[in-house]
Amino acid sequence: MPVSLPPALELSLDLLRCPACRSHPLLPGHGSLRCPAGHSFDIARHGYAGLLTGARATSGDDAAMVRARERFLATGGYAPLHAEVTRLAAADAPRHATVVDVGCGTGYYLGGVLDRLPTARGLGLDTSVRALRSAARAHARAAAVAWDVFRSFPLADGVADVVLDVFAPRNPAEFHRVLRPAGRLLVVRPTGGHLAELRGRVPAVVGVDPVKECRLRRALGPFFEAVRTERVEYVMPVARARAGDLVRMTPSAWHLGGADVGGWVPERVTVSVLATVYRPRRHSEEADALGEGEFA
Repeated sequence: MPVSLPPALELSLDLLRCPACRSHPLLPGHGSLRCPAGHSFDIARHGYAGLLTGARATSGDDAAMVRARERFLATGGYAPLHAEVTRLAAADAPRHATVVDVGCGTGYYLGGVLDRLPTARGLGLDTSVRALRSAARAHARAAAVAWDVFRSFPLADGVADVVLDVFAPRNPAEFHRVLRPAGRLLVVRPTGGHLAELRGRVPAVVGVDPVKECRLRRALGPFFEAVRTERVEYVMPVARARAGDLVRMTPSAWHLGGADVGGWVPERVTVSVLATVYRPRRHSEEADALGEGEFA
């Protein structure tokens, strides 16, 4: 039986473009989205659209990682971070904003932004099929689409008022292309102190690259100018029952195998992230920034 078009996905159809044609709009079919040239993409029974075909850069979080994240987030450990991220994302957004969350995961932050913007709509992109199942039901006004951040997005030019990138890979050129001239990009990333108590105690915990901020500036500089940066840092108590989930919801999970890591996690750990709001550069500013980079 064909899957009906989810209301949130219908609300976002005007944003989408056929990833095969690169220009044609996508229209609803029988359990699918189709373009005028005949390309067809299934709508999963879980409510997300599967636009991604062929090989992908990453398969995203697996089912175990997503379940761990959902259990941990339900404890409220990241609630202060969630509050600050959603506040920054919604602060300068217009009333009827379009919010695109790249690497949206389960839709935790996208849903929070839409709660702050009662007439906005959202679209989440992720490669993880399991995460998209949650993202598709994270909010009544949030649609979800399977996509790889490293490819050109299946979106029209200049459609987003806010682009979110929270603990996710980045594609600066595509962020710039899909944002409106007055739009804003919010990038959230860990500092070297994030979950620092785990390093040295839990095997294979992935650390933070010490030159991460320099690489971020080089990557985003030609396309964006930083407007403001907020540091979110606090000590978070970790319930013993959810200690293992804190580790297994991160990329470190790929290196742990079946090890029981809960006993290695301390009762309190530090949450430490930077959240930067950027505005898009105009074409002349992009050229200037590229020139500065060449002679720096």
